Amino acid sequence: MAKPVELTNGQVFNSKKAAEQHFREMLARYNDGDHISDYQDHSDLSALLERFDLLVSDGPSKIGAGIERFERRLNRGDGWSSPGFWVIRVDNTPTDFSYVQAVAGRPKSDAEDFSVACHNAVSRDLLAMKQRQFDHFAGPDGLIACDITGNLVGYSEAQLSHAHPPFGVIVKEFRKLKGWHGEVPTGILTASADAQISTHFADDEVAREFLNFHHGLAVLRIIGKARPPISTSSVPIVRRPLRFR
Repeated sequence: MAKPVELTNGQVFNSKKAAEQHFREMLARYNDGDHISDYQDHSDLSALLERFDLLVSDGPSKIGAGIERFERRLNRGDGWSSPGFWVIRVDNTPTDFSYVQAVAGRPKSDAEDFSVACHNAVSRDLLAMKQRQFDHFAGPDGLIACDITGNLVGYSEAQLSHAHPPFGVIVKEFRKLKGWHGEVPTGILTASADAQISTHFADDEVAREFLNFHHGLAVLRIIGKARPPISTSSVPIVRRPLRFR
């Protein structure tokens, strides 16, 4: 039976799924740069941020000196962007927070944070490889064949996928290589901070080590973002393998 999500302002959701849907729909009602002007929306977000500070945050309080207002802003990373809620405190300091994490009520695990840092270490190179494939092999219509289905897809409909080994396996092997089978040593990953959208390696040298390790193993392919047919084979289909080396 689903466990209800109860917020301190009296809002009660029958399940985490229902709570997440509520805040997803709220986010969709505003445009990037808008202040969250509705009183009930502000109240719900304030209570959700209390839940984030209590159950999720392992760093400084997101509420801090107090809440002035909430805004919808566009979060940006290497090759991606997504809208999200930001809180502006009474001392005029802003910070982001994840409503999904707040609803879930749990911080990211050590393994999740480490995987995110690994992906951030190679994301620019992955984005550049995808762009090169379209620059060199797309037809006049700007389309390229999905490596699984053969269907033609445009840049926005395509993704660069790890065929073998999977990205998660590369991450685990790197941790083994470094002797970090258990917890990652303190100071390897960036600590939680205001406006830090994602976790990175605190040491650029470690980031370069993972990049080189990844590039020596990864075999990639261009596939469509739409769900491909499920293959009965345990060996991934790779018609046009892409390698960094």
